[in-house]
Amino acid sequence: MAYVAIGGAAVSIIGGIMGMGSAAAAERAAAQKAAALNAQLDSLEKNRQAIINPYAATKDLSSMGKNAYANIGVATQAAEFQAEQNDLALASTLDTLRATGASAGGATALAQAALKSQQQVSASLESQEAANEKLRAAGEEKLNEFRISEAQKMQDAANAASQFKYSETEKREIAKMDRVASQLTGAQNQQASAAAAGQMAQANMFSGIGSAVTSGIGAINARNAANTAASDRMLKKNINLIGKSPSGLNIYSFEYIDPKFGEGLFQGVMSDEVPSKAVIKGNSGYDRVNYSLLDVEFKQI
Repeated sequence: MAYVAIGGAAVSIIGGIMGMGSAAAAERAAAQKAAALNAQLDSLEKNRQAIINPYAATKDLSSMGKNAYANIGVATQAAEFQAEQNDLALASTLDTLRATGASAGGATALAQAALKSQQQVSASLESQEAANEKLRAAGEEKLNEFRISEAQKMQDAANAASQFKYSETEKREIAKMDRVASQLTGAQNQQASAAAAGQMAQANMFSGIGSAVTSGIGAINARNAANTAASDRMLKKNINLIGKSPSGLNIYSFEYIDPKFGEGLFQGVMSDEVPSKAVIKGNSGYDRVNYSLLDVEFKQI
């Protein structure tokens, strides 16, 4: 039974050692994986895109605005041209009057009529030129407003595109970091589990060692008990010297007085004649002898 116990303890020790080795390898692998994932997570965090101002490219469009009426001038060129034509016509008429001998009163009336004609022509041309200039200015103003509006739309679209790109990139980077962080947590849990398994294997090994020691001591005690016998002279009768051992110990044949120690004729020694190291004081107060320490065999004959 003791050998079975020792064998079981040996199995526990070997299993514990193997379990510790396996757990240590798993713990190292998990630690390496955790370190790599931690480095990857640090790299992802360090290389995240910089926070942007989506309106950084916004420009002041006020300079595009123009006053279309700022350069409207007085239209005098056409009036001056018409006045020159009237002056030429008046000079020609005066020459005719001189040639025909007309009176001075007729010439004055003619001059007044020519002046009025010039004024009317000039006023008409000025009115037409001013109207045309206002129409051109109004068209320019509308075109200017359209250009500013389109520029604003393009600028708003560019800002929105920049903000959208930043937002989507940020989502992708955060998702990647979350995934790596989850993997890191898993690796750390694996490392902790492997460490716990190693501690359990170590505990089993020590338990096996303890069992082996206990079983070994038990086996030794059992063997010693099997090799001991009641050898106190007072427990025996019919004692006869039958020989000597190689070391010079007396060998006797005897019978036990009390049958509980054995029935029949036995061979052995007397406890008072052997070295004290081989003598064991029994619970009953009588001596026993450990024959494994002597060169005499205890046996029934």
